[in-house]
Amino acid sequence: MKAPFNGGDKRRLPRARSEQSWLAPPEQWPDILKARAEALAQPVELTETEECLEIVAFMLAYETYGIETAWVREICPLKELTPLPCTPAFVSGIVNVRGQVLSVIDIKKFFGLPEQGLTDLNKIIILANDNMEFGILADTVVDIKRIPLNKIQPGLSTLNGIRESYLKGIAAEHLVILDALKLLTDAGIVVHEEVR
Repeated sequence: MKAPFNGGDKRRLPRARSEQSWLAPPEQWPDILKARAEALAQPVELTETEECLEIVAFMLAYETYGIETAWVREICPLKELTPLPCTPAFVSGIVNVRGQVLSVIDIKKFFGLPEQGLTDLNKIIILANDNMEFGILADTVVDIKRIPLNKIQPGLSTLNGIRESYLKGIAAEHLVILDALKLLTDAGIVVHEEVR
């Protein structure tokens, strides 16, 4: 015996209009199903007025961060990270990506977040503009999302210090969106130290 719908409400739900199609002869069912599948497979288009920000979502110390894909050159696994002496603590080292040597920044150290050991889940998100290119270390990459601009809040009072100055906004589920352009143009990240 089936449980009654909606806590004992025995009223019948209105019959869906598409249910009428099952009254058609069985030989027409494949065509009907194909037409339904094609209709459902159509991409959902945003309205012209709804502008979105496309971001790469990634984890840093159990928090979800995002960075605009417009500044992301590529995402690659962390392999053969070579430490660099005489650099700030937030510079994890350098990696070779198809013949190009890139610095890797641990923004957990840069932001003063709790540190975790490196695992095979770590990824490098390579940021680039016309003048600068480097990788940032991510614990894991979660997803690529499109977030409507009107769903991005300016910030939270709980975020302060260095993170707030690199903040572009906060989206649903406490997704912290970083300002990639600020990271790429910040002189505090560029190391100009010479060893004699």
